[in-house]
Amino acid sequence: MIVDAHNHPHYLGFNCSDMLRNMEQNGISRTWLLSLETPESEYHPSYYKHGWPTEQGAIPFTACLEYARAHPDRFVLGYAPDPRLPTSISRLEAAIDLFGVRVCGEMMLRMTYDNPDALRLFRFCGKKGLPVIVEVNYGVEPSGHAWPNYWYGGGIDALERAVHACPETIFLGHGPGFWAHISDDDLYRTASYPKGDIVPGGKVTGLMRTYPNLYCDLSAGSGLNALQRSSAFAKEFLLEFQDRCLYGRDIFDNRLQVFLNELGLPDDCLRKIYSGNALRLVP
Repeated sequence: MIVDAHNHPHYLGFNCSDMLRNMEQNGISRTWLLSLETPESEYHPSYYKHGWPTEQGAIPFTACLEYARAHPDRFVLGYAPDPRLPTSISRLEAAIDLFGVRVCGEMMLRMTYDNPDALRLFRFCGKKGLPVIVEVNYGVEPSGHAWPNYWYGGGIDALERAVHACPETIFLGHGPGFWAHISDDDLYRTASYPKGDIVPGGKVTGLMRTYPNLYCDLSAGSGLNALQRSSAFAKEFLLEFQDRCLYGRDIFDNRLQVFLNELGLPDDCLRKIYSGNALRLVP
């Protein structure tokens, strides 16, 4: 069984039928459907090809609800309101009670994740048993030029402060600004997707060893890029943290599956990554 623990409705031009067909092609039994309430003012122009922002954000919860109502056996509902809204916790509580939301995600906002409003929402998620998926992004273009208006989360240190402040909440680290710290170097300052050998002692490893409530979302180009920097390191990392790494795609290709299957990981480790850990967080 494979659970895609990170994907979005009406994303990259895929409608519901396209997504179901793609899931069948790639052996995926169930997908966590995540909203994305990034306001248009915080949405980088290059992202318009991913989803189109509305007053409800880039990917509104109503789109997730549309898919899940049509195919409740294939989709798990996710929703992450903007914590800066005074109604955020009321919205999330209503979504849990009325529609069965099981995941708080995805959060991709131009705010630090140790913001008091964010911490209140994260602690609420801990009480309700919802894992939280957050993107960290320093806003660095491939050319090395900064995107001054398009950073998300406030960096790895702000994420650590949130994880530390909310020990009852499960966080899934995700995005370029999280995975760049797989290596103990400063390439995150100039590249969203750093290349080259991994220097042991990166912050991601240190945080995973320190905080049992921090998990890894392997999805997107950021997760795969980090693992591909060193297959040997990736195998060691996934073996050590096999109980807290979740397979996800955040796209509709199969590259991460191919890479994981070629690493030579034990079958029980692969089962945890592909579905066991997701099913434990969302039974």
